[in-house]
Amino acid sequence: MGLVDFIKKQFIDVIEWMESTDGVLAWRFPFEDREIQNGATLVVRESQMALFVNEGKVADLFGPGTHKLTTQTLPILTNLKNWDKLFASPFKSDVYFFSTRQQLDLRWGTSQPITLRDKDFGAVRLRAFGNYAVRMADPKKFHTEVSGTREAYTVADLDGQLRGLLLQHLSDAVAQSGIPFLDLAANQIEFAKALSDAVAPSFEALGLKIEGLTVQNVSLPEELQKILDQKIGMGMVGQNMGQFMQYQAAQALPTIAAASGQGSGVAGDAAGLGAGLALGQVMAQSIQQGLQGASAATGAAPAASNGLKPDEIMATIEKLADLKAKGILTDDEFSAKKAELLKKLV
Repeated sequence: MGLVDFIKKQFIDVIEWMESTDGVLAWRFPFEDREIQNGATLVVRESQMALFVNEGKVADLFGPGTHKLTTQTLPILTNLKNWDKLFASPFKSDVYFFSTRQQLDLRWGTSQPITLRDKDFGAVRLRAFGNYAVRMADPKKFHTEVSGTREAYTVADLDGQLRGLLLQHLSDAVAQSGIPFLDLAANQIEFAKALSDAVAPSFEALGLKIEGLTVQNVSLPEELQKILDQKIGMGMVGQNMGQFMQYQAAQALPTIAAASGQGSGVAGDAAGLGAGLALGQVMAQSIQQGLQGASAATGAAPAASNGLKPDEIMATIEKLADLKAKGILTDDEFSAKKAELLKKLV
């Protein structure tokens, strides 16, 4: 390599960053075997900032625009006095570029259910997920606290830390919002704002700002969801227990028809229907009378046509079921006896 080529290689006229990869937060301009020429141009585009670091100390921060680097704008620059040192400057200056645009569609979510206090249930194990955006707010702080002298620092490098901060403040956000679990799904915007406010100081400590956080789903683990479904079902039934029991009896018609030995076909379906409706009506009447206190007013429950009370017949069937479960009665014996008792309810 000739002396002229060697000299040309040492000086840099334009310092700029063309972002070719998404998700890069910080990037160090390559200065290996090269030095900044006095009067060089620094190009900082919109959504970028440039940080000069000299001998390990932050020297200056440049915003968007075209900046001419001279001893007036940046005191420590390489000059031709380093000729005798083969252009090995005694001062080492590095330039770091930072992307200040929003980094979108970053995902967060609970890998395992987390336990939270709740106004209605006392405590719930909650699952939640959504997305958020983050942007560079303080390049100096990010450089000193996070990226340091690395050639590049990406959002992927921070993913685990940022998601951990969000989950750490999830319970605080629920408590501060004051929204019960049953209302969280209908107030996801308010919940998201509470979570964003709770985690903002932790992001600011890294030189970042959280923006556009969303809560896309809030749910319970499967086993707790089943319990909640039962609670909701009982709440929907309310005082109309009679209709609920009639509905349950109608759902059990195929099983009742088979147990009564009526077989298939129209006759069997009719027999099963009659037994099912009779069972539903008797159970509905018994429960409804218990709710209204009718038995206390009359002193007796309505009797079936054969003199047996409906609750006695139901109790007998339950005892027969226990005997079958213990192996004392066979399936056929139980089915025959149950069919006989059900006919007495008609």
